[in-house]
Amino acid sequence: MNIQTNDIGHVIQLAIAPVFLLTGVATKLTVLMNRLARIIDRTRVLKAELRKGPDAEAHEELDVLYTRWQLINYALSASTGCGLLICVIIAFLFLDDTTNLPLDRYIAGMFVLAMIALIASFIFLLREVFVSFRYMRMHLHDAAR
Repeated sequence: MNIQTNDIGHVIQLAIAPVFLLTGVATKLTVLMNRLARIIDRTRVLKAELRKGPDAEAHEELDVLYTRWQLINYALSASTGCGLLICVIIAFLFLDDTTNLPLDRYIAGMFVLAMIALIASFIFLLREVFVSFRYMRMHLHDAAR
């Protein structure tokens, strides 16, 4: 197939919007990884404290950290899936514009799936933040007594 320079410019223009979305997803993945790293670091500290002897508060905090870890892992999985779908969308946009393959329905379907994954990721992140805030509020009320 003979592709003109103007056609390539058009394809690149089509791919720009998903690339910006991909940048946002990558930034979100960084935030999620930082939260996960803090959870892991705190877990290590608590496990070191538990080696010294039984501690009910440390066990309680470990349970909360495990819940937060699960939610962050779900958010990471959904964000990664979203990023992967966006990459495939970009590739399909190039294929659709440079070949005669009818990929428009696949592109639309993958975009919907990518948005569902992104929404799920935000829901899991929000849930993790709520779990963290609830635990902190609970301990602030206990400390005030």
